[in-house]
Amino acid sequence: MTSLQEMFDVRGKTVIVTGGASGIGRAYAEVMADNGARVCVFDLDASRLDAVVAEMASKGADVWGMAIDVSDRAAMASAFDSVAGRTGRIDVVFANAGIDAGPGFLSTEGGRIAEGAIDVLDDHHWDRVIEVNLTSVYTTVKHAARHMKATGGGRIVVTSSIAAQVNEAIVGTPYMPAKAGVDHFVRQMAMELGVHNILINCISPGPFMTNIAGGRLKIPADRKAFEGQSLIGRIGDPEDIKGLALYLASPCSSYVTGSQIVIDGGAMHRIK
Repeated sequence: MTSLQEMFDVRGKTVIVTGGASGIGRAYAEVMADNGARVCVFDLDASRLDAVVAEMASKGADVWGMAIDVSDRAAMASAFDSVAGRTGRIDVVFANAGIDAGPGFLSTEGGRIAEGAIDVLDDHHWDRVIEVNLTSVYTTVKHAARHMKATGGGRIVVTSSIAAQVNEAIVGTPYMPAKAGVDHFVRQMAMELGVHNILINCISPGPFMTNIAGGRLKIPADRKAFEGQSLIGRIGDPEDIKGLALYLASPCSSYVTGSQIVIDGGAMHRIK
């Protein structure tokens, strides 16, 4: 019988985490490093990245960082090549980087928000949300697959959202189609990449206390609205997601691909 340690073993694996200097991405990086993986963190915020990498390294982690904009395709290709050149392979990739889409067309009290209306939505804002939350996933998966094919397989874990499956009026409109596209793209990639022993899945969080919505959740009315969605009465903490991340990166999930695994405190059962 396989031991529990063997089932969740990621020791020596080379891992990339995009958007890994805070929130859910940082939780991914920490749980991989804490369990013996070699972790490269990509993040746009160079100062925060340096601080997080230094903190993790001080605890004995094999970790390094690369300051990068995930929407820069040439930089992403070069960064993946750099990681593979350093370690000889890329085993696990967390495509996690994302940005907030701002307020939706309704406030938490149910009133209309003028700037959230579709007819006044800023085109640049739409393009940037799609570029970071959807197109960068394509770029990340493209280069992950390129390297994983060469070494016999790997795992790709994409951060989606319950917003891919339910509509939410208090969240900016571009966020929903971006995440819905992510889910469909992951299913498509599962069909293509399975023959290469590359498994790809989504983690679909509900409300979590992260930087992407951290400022908004400091507003009492907004926090109360999101807490009210949860069946257990609280917003998720990045610590809550570590077990699922380790599961999808490890041998324990060797027969799981093309899945969207929801982690939302039951919020999807309450959202109407």
